[in-house]
Amino acid sequence: MLPDQGVPPVTYRNEPPPALVQAAEKRKNVAETVLWLFVILGLSVLVLQGTGYLKLFALQSKAALIGLTVIATALVFAAVYSYLQGVKLRAALKRLSDQQRRKRQRQRVTIPGEGGDDVTEETMSEEDEAWTEQVRFTAVIEERQRLARELHDAVSQQLFAISMTATAVSRTMEKDWERAKRQVQLIEEMASVAQSEMRALLLHLRPVHLDGKHLSQALHSLVEELKQKVPMAITLEADVAVKLGGEAEDHLFRIAQEALSNSLRHSKADQLNIYLQQAGAYVRLTVQDNGVGFFLEEKKQTSYGLLTMEERVNELGGSMKLITSPGNGVVIDIWVPSAS
Repeated sequence: MLPDQGVPPVTYRNEPPPALVQAAEKRKNVAETVLWLFVILGLSVLVLQGTGYLKLFALQSKAALIGLTVIATALVFAAVYSYLQGVKLRAALKRLSDQQRRKRQRQRVTIPGEGGDDVTEETMSEEDEAWTEQVRFTAVIEERQRLARELHDAVSQQLFAISMTATAVSRTMEKDWERAKRQVQLIEEMASVAQSEMRALLLHLRPVHLDGKHLSQALHSLVEELKQKVPMAITLEADVAVKLGGEAEDHLFRIAQEALSNSLRHSKADQLNIYLQQAGAYVRLTVQDNGVGFFLEEKKQTSYGLLTMEERVNELGGSMKLITSPGNGVVIDIWVPSAS
């Protein structure tokens, strides 16, 4: 007989056919492409107006207004679209998580057989494979959406500010040379910030798997690459005797990428130290910078990067400690169990 307090039956949601998924993905890509085309069009109008090419068409007085309107409209639509997609994906992830929890509970139910033996419910391999694929697909889309939001919030806004300042330079160059020089310096600073933002975001596009490399080797390669590209002193002390499983090494490497990306984007530091060491039954990863720091509680509530790192550390059965305050830099201290 079944237990009196059984687990509620699981109803598996029928996933959409691959053709529908591909069609939805195609529509999303088209929408994103159109929005970016509007942004590029608006920037082009502003640049042409600032350099004087639109004088030929007697549109200079209206060009800035047209460009700003186009860009503002595109950015608003992009922000709203990104927000709605994020809400939809979070709801999907929650639904998948709930279904997976109920499925695990259902699999623990034991059904008595006719011969008196307990027959455990067999795992449905096809549904498991479909489930795993759906979770993987949703995670990929969520990561893509996050990168798109960060590109919009960071790089596109910097480019917009550069365009506006360049337009102002063209107007003030003949009237106030000193002011124009200051504006040019501001453009250089904003371009440098945009470049740093892009380099930090590109860290997320690196391969997650180490392709046979040891974790310390992969970190050395990453640091050497960053040294050639960013104006920051970076040091790495990595213990080659670190013992981790392949999947755990991939996770810890991804965590290190996230920590470095956050430091490059937000810290305004000129020194970054990375330590990887075997500490008894644990592997310890520490990332430390001498940047501006922040109020911990305020940042943890809004930083997707910190939440992502915490989730990855928890998956490894480890712990993460964050030490920071305004003006005192940031220390990220991570401990994960070592391979036996």
